[in-house]
Parts: sequence; structure tokens; C-alpha cells
Amino acid sequence: MDPRAAHTRRLLEDAVLALAAERPLDEIPVTDIVARAGVNRSSFYQHYADREELLAQALESLEDAAARISAPVAVLGDGPPPELLRFAAHFAEHAALYRQALGPHGSARVAARVRARTLELVREGIALDPQVQDPALPLGIAAAGTAGALHGVIDAWLAIDPLPDAAVAAEWMWRTLTAGGRAARPGPGARP
Repeated sequence: MDPRAAHTRRLLEDAVLALAAERPLDEIPVTDIVARAGVNRSSFYQHYADREELLAQALESLEDAAARISAPVAVLGDGPPPELLRFAAHFAEHAALYRQALGPHGSARVAARVRARTLELVREGIALDPQVQDPALPLGIAAAGTAGALHGVIDAWLAIDPLPDAAVAAEWMWRTLTAGGRAARPGPGARP
């Protein structure tokens, strides 16, 4: 990519990330984004179709810059592996932004891209360690289940105010992933 185009994209991504942490995306006009970025409106439309595409790309760039997670289930230890701690720390560092983007008033398109990116990272992580893969479970299903569990914990964690520490969230993710289905079983006396 042309260095000038990359610079413009970075300015726009930084601007939308800052604004989206302050208020919902649907309350951020393109004029605010370009003013914050210090570029003109035509530059915005040269690179992005709309605000949602820009925010989704900016979040993907953030996630790519954060430590990639490998298959958390690959490291069966007493606590969450370092990759899972870094994953939680990334969401904690950008909690206000993710609360806006993934919350009930966020963008479904942006949330879908964030979840798809997590699924991709989990799939890559599982594929890196064949010992993790259950031969009776297709890779796509294993990755989807893991990514879904991670995002379930993330969504619930981000809804807590004040936000618990990232290490706590990583522990919750780890316990969820290593529970072996215990959490899904009904308790004594529960009706089906």
C-alpha cells in the first residue's frame, strides 16, 4: 500500500476509535471523523464505504496489533495461558470502545466482524497444535465453539461496571473453556 494511503487510513482509524469510545457509532457523522483525523471527506470515501466499514477495519487492526491468541485449550495448566491473558488485556485496554461497538446499541456489522476475526484467530491457533484437535470434532466446529465461548464471557464481562481486571476475565474464559461442559449441565432438581 502507498505510504500516504496507509497514513490516511491510520489517521481515520485512530479518529473513529477515539470517537466510538465516546459515543455510539450512529451518533458519529463522517464530518466528525474527518475533522478528528485532519483529512478531507473525499479521502474518507476513497478508503471506506461508510463508518461501519471504517470501525470494523480499525478494530481488526487493533486486534492484529494485539498478541495473537493460540488455541487456549492447547496449554492445559492450572490457569489461563499467556495468550488468553493478552487477549483479555486487549479488550480491557479498549473496554469503552468494545462496550459501544458490541453492546446493545452497537453495530451488528461491526460486532460480526469482531467475532469473525476472533473465530479466525482461534481456528489458526487450533490448527497450529494438532494435539488440541479432537478428531471427532471438525476444526470449524471446534473453533466456533471456542470463539463463541470467549465472546460470551467477553460480552458479560464488559457489561460489568466497574470492569473487573483482565486477569479475572482471562480466568473466567479459561474456566469456561476447560469446564468440559459442566456449566451446561442442569443442577439437582432442575427441570429439562
